[in-house]
Amino acid sequence: MNQIAQRISDIGVVPVIKLNHPERDAAPLAKALCEGGLPVAEVTFRAAGAANAIRLMAETCPEMLVGAGTVLTTAQVDEALAAGAKFIVTPGLDPEIVRYCQEKGVAVFPGCTTATDYHTAYKLGLEVLKFFPAEQSGGLAKIKALSAPFAMFKIMPTGGISLKNLEEYLSCPVICACGGSYMVTADLIDNQKWDEIKDLCQKSVAILKAARNA
Repeated sequence: MNQIAQRISDIGVVPVIKLNHPERDAAPLAKALCEGGLPVAEVTFRAAGAANAIRLMAETCPEMLVGAGTVLTTAQVDEALAAGAKFIVTPGLDPEIVRYCQEKGVAVFPGCTTATDYHTAYKLGLEVLKFFPAEQSGGLAKIKALSAPFAMFKIMPTGGISLKNLEEYLSCPVICACGGSYMVTADLIDNQKWDEIKDLCQKSVAILKAARNA
């Protein structure tokens, strides 16, 4: 794995964040995530101001690994990189965006859920794939099945991940890391429940350690 993918794997859990008020919430959220033991964030472009949120989080916590999610165009790649994003996540597999990121030298994790997706990713030279939406697409059982012919990939499932099934996913050697929004829900962020976010991050880290030490 490349350096960014290895760092994500070491952290193990990636908060997937939609920020409606980045000027107000980005900085305290970044601090809460870092203090909770998850110094990484996938800031989705589903909300306006995503690039500003990336910039503010990266400036507030320089040690944090901040990337962009739900990236649909090369223009969004440029916008994210200009804001300081260190990695790009796409909901599906778009060879144009993957090649563009590769030309830019930035790590890219496209959403893949079928053998065709995996085969295309193999030809693109990728190593780590996002599996989205994870639970709705067959979950861990399908990830394990696809890993038989495509053992070269590490997988980052996102979608339907929670504290209830986190250990099950992380215990699988195919899994690089898990993406999740359960620790950064709209309610928690919009109501500025930073202590609760920190607590959920700490619980996630405890589950991660249990899974990897089993």
